[in-house]
Amino acid sequence: MYGLYAIGFIASCLMALLLTPLVKKLAFWVGAVDAPNHRKVHTRIMPRLGGLAIFLAFVGAYFVISPALDGVNKDAAFGLLLGGLVIVITGALDDRFQLSPKWKLLGQLIAACIVVAFGLKIDLVNIPFGTTNFNIGWLSIPITILWIVGVSNAINLIDGLDGLSAGVSGIATATILVLALMMPNVTVVLLSVILLGSIVGFMFYNFHPAKIFMGDSGALFLGFALATLSILGFKQAAVVSLLIPIMILGVPLSDTFFAIMRRYVNKLPISAPDKSHLHHCLLQLGFSHRTSVLIIYGIALIFGGSAVVCSVFISQDFTWGLVMIIVALFLVMLVGAEAIGIISKSRKPVLNFFQRLLGKPVQSDRVGK
Repeated sequence: MYGLYAIGFIASCLMALLLTPLVKKLAFWVGAVDAPNHRKVHTRIMPRLGGLAIFLAFVGAYFVISPALDGVNKDAAFGLLLGGLVIVITGALDDRFQLSPKWKLLGQLIAACIVVAFGLKIDLVNIPFGTTNFNIGWLSIPITILWIVGVSNAINLIDGLDGLSAGVSGIATATILVLALMMPNVTVVLLSVILLGSIVGFMFYNFHPAKIFMGDSGALFLGFALATLSILGFKQAAVVSLLIPIMILGVPLSDTFFAIMRRYVNKLPISAPDKSHLHHCLLQLGFSHRTSVLIIYGIALIFGGSAVVCSVFISQDFTWGLVMIIVALFLVMLVGAEAIGIISKSRKPVLNFFQRLLGKPVQSDRVGK
């Protein structure tokens, strides 16, 4: 079985390697290109549509390997494939025609509803510090749809540097793969392996300096796939166990959370674009393009490793260990966010609190107002 997984990884990787140059030519031919502007880091016209190569490699490898594997949940797999097709088409249209947000949201909702229709939902709620589970009934549908749409957009938001979204998504996929092997879950292992292979193959063209961008077709598909895989792997747990997929996707979700907080603090619309995301802040601190990406990879690895450790704690009913890791991660994330100014350049209440504890001079929250 492990040999088949290895073949699946190699097949998807090779397909992505072969398809990406063809998709690059297609992007130029149809005009799906990204021109530089005041919000963009790149300085020349770049082809988009890279997500099409990732998706086609993923689908191709699935149909090559899945017939040889027993125990694959074909309904779940087809839900991911069909929903993925809708999300890739939506992203590809946006890569070419710059769709309005409402049309992009409609495509994401349709894709999420397809997943739900194939039986993938967050079914049960697990109560912290107890063994009680209860079915959340009809709420499972809106919660599942919200999760899929939210993660899809979170991955899209961090797609600002060469190789950033692809690398972070690859680390998240590898984490899900490790947890699926621990369970074990044949369907999640297979889908994670071929998704990871597709990402790795594409990364040869997308890491700095990139030759092609994944575009919305890629960022939305990767977010959709990760959200769906996390539901498939952890569909019967929320509150405590749902923290595992949240940690796996810690980088994009935290960046989205801080973007919402930043716009609230600065009294801006939530949808207002800016240049204060994590990767922007690192560049503003003087880190190079490549170094900024590698730093974020390191953060993603910390989140992924923490998710694996917490999964072990959950399996051993070591709830206090889980809580300590979560609290520590949250504090480090908050302090780090304030240190680089991702929420506000002047308001840093948590850092000021720790400075008071250490008896150091405190920066006024009103500086720069």
